[in-house]
Amino acid sequence: MHRTDLSPDPLTQFALWFRAADDAGLHPRAMTLATATPDGIPSARMVLLKDYDAHGFTFFTNYESQKGRELAQNPHAALVFYWLPQDRQIRITGTIAKLTQAESDEYFQTRPRGSQIATWVSQQGTVVENRAILEARYEEFVAQFGDDPIVRPRYWGGYRLTPHALEFWQAGEHRLHDRFRYTRQGEEWLLERLAP
Repeated sequence: MHRTDLSPDPLTQFALWFRAADDAGLHPRAMTLATATPDGIPSARMVLLKDYDAHGFTFFTNYESQKGRELAQNPHAALVFYWLPQDRQIRITGTIAKLTQAESDEYFQTRPRGSQIATWVSQQGTVVENRAILEARYEEFVAQFGDDPIVRPRYWGGYRLTPHALEFWQAGEHRLHDRFRYTRQGEEWLLERLAP
């Protein structure tokens, strides 16, 4: 991979690799989200990329979950996309902010009804004695909502990561991998090759 193979805009480059992964039948929206406590204790988990554009990368979750609590105290995070069949990885670091309530409401209404109800059922990350408790709570909410529209719980919504740096990695022969990093420099992006 050569510098001339890459777009000067990392979001355009991301879109190219994302589409290639999608066209290959991979699951390109699966991403690792890494957060940390204010004193630097990290945690990571797989989440679903909802969307991306020139402003950043969006995902949705429970604000009261571990990641939500960590982001409230330390709004810096990292994303990793890894598409093994194509030997490609993208690392992204940046700052995170909640989406507006209107944006979260709009997305919530597009979710399947069962997923909307599950959002009310699960107090994400809390201890549950057994699955039967979750299933019973689910049926309670089904009965409670009936055929009425389901509103988004205020403890659930979206985040946007605004990127400060993006690194594109392509596996190379003899483990001489290609790594290129874009770093935000005011309104511009600095593109540099990194040693593998």
